[in-house]
Amino acid sequence: MEHFDVIVVGAGLSGIGAGYRLQTECPDRSYVILEARDAIGGTWDLFRYPGVRSDSDMFTLGYPFHPWRAAKAIADGDTIRDYIQATATRYGIEDKIRFRSKVVAAEWSSEHAWWTVTVEQTGPEGAVASRTLTCTFLYACAGYYDYASGHTPDFPGIEDYRGTVVHPQFWPEDLDYVGRRIVVIGSGATAVTLVPALARAAGHVTMLQRSPTWISPVPGRDKVADRLRAVLPARVAHKIIRAKNIAFMVGVYQFCRRRPEAARRLFTKLATRFLKDEQLVREHFTPTYDPWEQRLCAAPDADFFRAIRDGKADVVTDHIEGFVSEGIRLKSGRVLAADVVVTATGLRLLAFGGIAPRVDGVEVPLAEQFVWRGAMVTGIPNFAVCIGYTNASWTLRGDLTSRLVCKLLNHMTARGYASVVPVPDRTLTERPLLDLNSGYIQRSIQAFPRAGHRSPWRVRQNYILDAATTMRTDFDKTLRPTRREKAGVRS
Repeated sequence: MEHFDVIVVGAGLSGIGAGYRLQTECPDRSYVILEARDAIGGTWDLFRYPGVRSDSDMFTLGYPFHPWRAAKAIADGDTIRDYIQATATRYGIEDKIRFRSKVVAAEWSSEHAWWTVTVEQTGPEGAVASRTLTCTFLYACAGYYDYASGHTPDFPGIEDYRGTVVHPQFWPEDLDYVGRRIVVIGSGATAVTLVPALARAAGHVTMLQRSPTWISPVPGRDKVADRLRAVLPARVAHKIIRAKNIAFMVGVYQFCRRRPEAARRLFTKLATRFLKDEQLVREHFTPTYDPWEQRLCAAPDADFFRAIRDGKADVVTDHIEGFVSEGIRLKSGRVLAADVVVTATGLRLLAFGGIAPRVDGVEVPLAEQFVWRGAMVTGIPNFAVCIGYTNASWTLRGDLTSRLVCKLLNHMTARGYASVVPVPDRTLTERPLLDLNSGYIQRSIQAFPRAGHRSPWRVRQNYILDAATTMRTDFDKTLRPTRREKAGVRS
């Protein structure tokens, strides 16, 4: 049975970043990355719907150790996937990846102080074989989305519809929508991305929403970044641009949460500037919730607003009564005729990529646990999970978490620890792990571990504070260790 010091689950943005940190900050540790799919990229390899792109700038979504050099600050999915692949190749991380290797179980043994990880490996002909690996530390970098299924409500009468129904998560490569009437159900980031992309070739696109979402135009290119990269070395320019954009993101979020009425006026004014129709903005682009109570949607170069202003797309705010043969009947009685219906109705959350950790033969009840430093989980020794920010680029906290894991591994070696596990005190007050009221979060968050009300249990949405404190963590205050001489640890 093969043994590794660290097993990383997932070869997406987080997993490749984890590989880099492990081999540069813990060069004496052996590691392997297990990827269920047959390619690098994670989300950016799975999602192939038209217009798929980042909704945060690539100077912060990209890695701090591998400067983003492409022209666009908001990049399309193919470019991001190529960037992740190039990073893995450049730093030799690709050689550490085992593709078509899905982790289906993980059990911790306190007696031996290691994980036994069960992996389903799919061969070239589709045959599936099960094998086991062991590791001292398990690091889940598979995100928190369910890649096997998206969220689609049970629409009455959908079996009577004569057109094509598509979920963005499983976009068919051969779908021909040129000149056709399309209805996109939903108003989140995926819908806001799809509408302008589809409108370039479709006959007409309608975004059907139950209620409005805050949408903000953002520059597709960063002019300040372009000027800095023209006169400074790439790494120097990247550090300055990254710091500037981090400060801007944190500032906007704090402004929205501290001065919600002013934020509402700002985003309403921006939408009106591009749509030139105050009534349209009041009816379809003025949500009842405040900005950043749900994730703010970005429209690069105002592409979403331009598609509506140019008549290529429109927005309908109503509820669905049911499907009919020619399209969708609304509760107002109106029928939206459609050749294609896209159900951009959200994703499903899935804790730890579907792994249900067991400790000494007993499955850990995740909903009863707390998250330490946004990384480790009470009740689960030698285990970390990568959870990005909801209000900023995923990679910002992802990279902090990987650095924290590496520092912890070195600390354990220096102290002779076989294992560590976070231990909360009895006065800890719980908070939700993800502090947004978006539907996709509220549907599933109860199955996740909880956050606490104070450090190191509070999962903050502030990279500047986290960057200043995370790497200064005193491990001995809140982590309970087991020494090597008390466990049958493999050498």
